[in-house]
Amino acid sequence: MDFKLTEEHEMIRQAARDFAINELKPGVIERDEKQEFPTEQVKKMGELGFMGMMASPEYGGGGMDTVSYVLAMEELSKIDASASVVVSVNNSLVCWGLDTYGTEEQKEKYLSKLTTGEKIGAFCLSEPEAGSDATSQKTTAIDKGDHYILNGTKNWITNGGSAEIYLVIAHTDKQKKHRGINAFIVEKGMEGFEVGPKEQKMGIRGSDTHSLTFNDVKVPKENRIGEDGFGFKFAMKTLAGGRIGIAAQALGIAAGAYELAKEYSKIRKAFGTEIKNHQAIAFKLADMHTSIEAARHMVMKAAWDKDNGNNYDLSGAMAKLYASQVAMDVTVEAVQVHGGNGYVKEYHVERMMRDAKITQIYEGTSEIQKIVISRSILAD
Repeated sequence: MDFKLTEEHEMIRQAARDFAINELKPGVIERDEKQEFPTEQVKKMGELGFMGMMASPEYGGGGMDTVSYVLAMEELSKIDASASVVVSVNNSLVCWGLDTYGTEEQKEKYLSKLTTGEKIGAFCLSEPEAGSDATSQKTTAIDKGDHYILNGTKNWITNGGSAEIYLVIAHTDKQKKHRGINAFIVEKGMEGFEVGPKEQKMGIRGSDTHSLTFNDVKVPKENRIGEDGFGFKFAMKTLAGGRIGIAAQALGIAAGAYELAKEYSKIRKAFGTEIKNHQAIAFKLADMHTSIEAARHMVMKAAWDKDNGNNYDLSGAMAKLYASQVAMDVTVEAVQVHGGNGYVKEYHVERMMRDAKITQIYEGTSEIQKIVISRSILAD
């Protein structure tokens, strides 16, 4: 097995690292404090190609592999998880879904705007009583011949207020259960489509999360993705890839917190020496490094599976489950290594600890990942 990255991979990782340090780090604490969406930074990421990395070049995408994408996600997430989740949703859930399953007309009209960052996308599945359970959702789309009438509410939608293009999952025939679900492209500004207030969140506060309401929204028939009844499969395949992006985000949060803790241990003194020389701290750093490396291998394996046409449901779910736990564990320990300073905003790790928690929740909670994993390993 060859674990060496290609020259192109190294260049992409370095470009993402440079951008994170030079463009995301300045103001990251203030954006978190003010819950300010990183508008200018997202625009620049679009110009650099980070918003449509895996999409086809003919529609403005980078045509890159999944490994390139997770490398960039890790580096961006080391500094600003609020900015990286915008990249994750736009790439994994919106651009990939349209590029893989959209019609040529849909790609020309919508994908070409999303890949460049001219417009931002959102993926709308979760509901107040359904979460990631697509079969239990209450949002409906009634077929009226040349259009559908969309009604319902979506909750916890990342990019909810900043997006202009929304992929909405809805029931068209509840009697058919999962075969009666479809996915639709909805544009901001369509009559009856309303964006609710921004959620007041514990972490990733720079990312805007909103509820969305659809009241008799008229959606053209040509805005349905795939054949009638394809929506459930569309949602499941898109979420499977999305888990890899979130696993990379969790990995980046953990790696960023670890790097800060390691550097702090070299300058902070206690009992006459730098705290890195105390076994209690050195062992913490050893455990952090080991768990991060294990998570990195799992994330890369999932990305490699996707790039090589293998089934990545299992590897993606395992990577997301493990990396998100590592993110939580490592950030808690990073705060501990910093001592009292770890509880202070200027040292960044308290924000990272808050940001880490969401990686265990979105794209399906840890419990959902265990369902995916257990079903896969017990299928035989």
